[in-house]
Amino acid sequence: MFNPYTWLAQRVNHHPWTVAGVTVAIFLIALFGISLLSMETGTDTYLDKDSPRGAILSHYTNTYGSDAIMLIIENEDIRNVECLHYIDRLQSEIATQQYVEGVSGIVDLLKQGNGGSLPGSTAEVNQIINQAPAEVVERYLPSNMMTISVINLQPAISSDRQEEVLNNIRSVVSLSNPPPGISVTLSGEPAFSQEMQMAMGSSMGILILAAMILMVVAVMALFNHVRYPLLSVAVVASGLVLTFGIMGLAGIKISMVVIGAFPVLIGIGIDYAIQIHSRLDEEIRKAPLADAVRTTITKTGPAVLVAMLATSMGFIAMIFGPIPMVGDFGITCTIGVMSCYLAALVIVPVFAVIMNYRAKEPKGKFNDVAACELGWKGCETVPVHKEGSRGSFIEKYDELLGKIAYRVAKHPIPILLFVFLIAAIGFNLDNEVPISADEKTFVPSDMPALQDMNKVTRTMGSTTTIPILVNGENVLNPLTLSWIKEFGEYEINHNDKITGVTSIATLLAQYNSGELPTSEIEIQQVLSRIPEETKDRYLNGKIEAVMEFSTVDMEISQARSQIDLIQKDLEWVSPPPGVTARVTGMLEMFATLMDDIDHSKTLMTVLGFAFILAFLLAVYRKIHAVSPLIPIVAIVGWNGAIMYILGLDYTPLTAVLGSMTIGVASEYTVLIMERVDEEMARGLDLYEAIQTSVQKIGAAITVSGLTTVFGFSALIISEFNIISNFGLTTVITVGFSLMGAILIMPAVIVLMYRFDRRSVHQKKEEISAAG
Repeated sequence: MFNPYTWLAQRVNHHPWTVAGVTVAIFLIALFGISLLSMETGTDTYLDKDSPRGAILSHYTNTYGSDAIMLIIENEDIRNVECLHYIDRLQSEIATQQYVEGVSGIVDLLKQGNGGSLPGSTAEVNQIINQAPAEVVERYLPSNMMTISVINLQPAISSDRQEEVLNNIRSVVSLSNPPPGISVTLSGEPAFSQEMQMAMGSSMGILILAAMILMVVAVMALFNHVRYPLLSVAVVASGLVLTFGIMGLAGIKISMVVIGAFPVLIGIGIDYAIQIHSRLDEEIRKAPLADAVRTTITKTGPAVLVAMLATSMGFIAMIFGPIPMVGDFGITCTIGVMSCYLAALVIVPVFAVIMNYRAKEPKGKFNDVAACELGWKGCETVPVHKEGSRGSFIEKYDELLGKIAYRVAKHPIPILLFVFLIAAIGFNLDNEVPISADEKTFVPSDMPALQDMNKVTRTMGSTTTIPILVNGENVLNPLTLSWIKEFGEYEINHNDKITGVTSIATLLAQYNSGELPTSEIEIQQVLSRIPEETKDRYLNGKIEAVMEFSTVDMEISQARSQIDLIQKDLEWVSPPPGVTARVTGMLEMFATLMDDIDHSKTLMTVLGFAFILAFLLAVYRKIHAVSPLIPIVAIVGWNGAIMYILGLDYTPLTAVLGSMTIGVASEYTVLIMERVDEEMARGLDLYEAIQTSVQKIGAAITVSGLTTVFGFSALIISEFNIISNFGLTTVITVGFSLMGAILIMPAVIVLMYRFDRRSVHQKKEEISAAG
């Protein structure tokens, strides 16, 4: 039967340059794919547009919604006539730009109070302002040194078009030749998203560079007992390029959460490279190069494949969560671990054959029969150390791990009771960990766009409204319009967070001397007097209308409570028969995101366990196949405890911690189980197999785990809070995973293998008795 690993080993041994050439060709294709990568921000990263809630939000955005751009103008005296004329000229130029529907500001208020033209003196300006409603003045002129103009964009323009408008307005501002002392800043959601996207791009480069530097330091410090220790770093870099290339060719965009996947891939990818390189170095001390390459590919390749696929199961579980950016994180990590595995499996053996790899000569006196045959200096055939040992710190560490594993295996029940007691406490504490879904808390607090946004919201309140879509056969009939007006007034009177409401009903009243028309004929007459661009923002034919509630600036948790209150009010002050009303908009999306995070973190963890369990049972077809998952249950519980203790929040990124822990930890536990099976197949009993397995690969797992920690540590330096907190938790998680593999897995193996053997023995007895 065809064995791909045997086939690959033969090709590497007999045609190394051909394999190297094919690898380089794939690498070049991946480089082309990288040029196709693009960044993504906005609602599509948080909410699945194909879900009912996503479809409603998409419909609202495409029909009515458009984020306004705020023009912040600052000067020593905004009421200065020269400054006001400049603002008027600037607004007029911006209003002519494509996709701009209109611009409003303090100069419009002054013109309205002065017969359509700007006042000619500061005294006239002050007189008009003093006579204007205080709330209007405060909105547009919060102080004598700052004013805010609102640039309304056409509904349903895409994020690319918004970015185009932003760039055009910036060009207009730069060419506007403002008087001395005047500064103009663009703000609002479009400007915030644009700067966040630019910051994400620069952050990704810094994180990857930092992760690679930390990886080099870790490998040189922890993996220097082999020749060419930096080979593993080159393998990871190649795997990362392959990942980027596949993403670009497949059209997968990079979001704020996906950025965090790349240091994760560096950390996990280095593990595969170290495992294969370490096995090659081990085999080269006992056999010729060709045999060592064959053994490494055919033995370690399948074992690491099982571990890699188990890891992928944890990442694949993320795809089934409700948050698109988390699904993209899972897809990216799945592609990445597969790319890094293939890179390690091919590059390490090919490099070894081309460079005629030899094991590194240890310093000092040692005893190694194979090494003596190779003529290494310092070799003695006296029993100084065990055969194949290097008499180094690594050897002593291996022996220590072997002894610990043996003692753990001898006393499995007390150890498991202790670790699962801590896990149970952690699961309870996990319910107390708060959830954060406020995008503004994810970005650097000193980001200029965020500071400008805060300046706007302090002045004007929230720039994001809470819209309610009203649907019916005829939303313009008097009964429905009366309900729309009454519900808006009810919310203003009963909800102190709501500052105002605009709807087709308020517009009809505004254009009818403050009174709502009471007959359909009057409604049509008044409707004809409302400008089309104004009417279209609140009315879609006769079947749909929108109410937009303006609010004070609120945190997402507060907005969540307010939206719950509005939804309850819709049940209490219900619309007329045949009419439906649904809350939508950005605030509703972020409020719902909190619930999605809460539900998805549990869902993804359960799915991760289910997928890996099914995979392991399919591969091994034995009861003890569940062994690698048992320590991971404890590790997931520990994660909840550590997040509570450190005061961290669950975000869209840390929500993946459970399923990612399953993926990362399963690699270590599967490798331990695989090696135990291999040692038992050689004739060792269970306890000897556990001790020998941990002793032989414990150091490699520790080194790979610590280098993984170094890779994840790069996340901690990120300016994005959402990424840095994720980095901290993943570093701790990897440490827990190492403990689970080395300290808990031996106890689990002893109990599970005993149970498995007992089951097999009972079946044999039943068969014998039946015969």
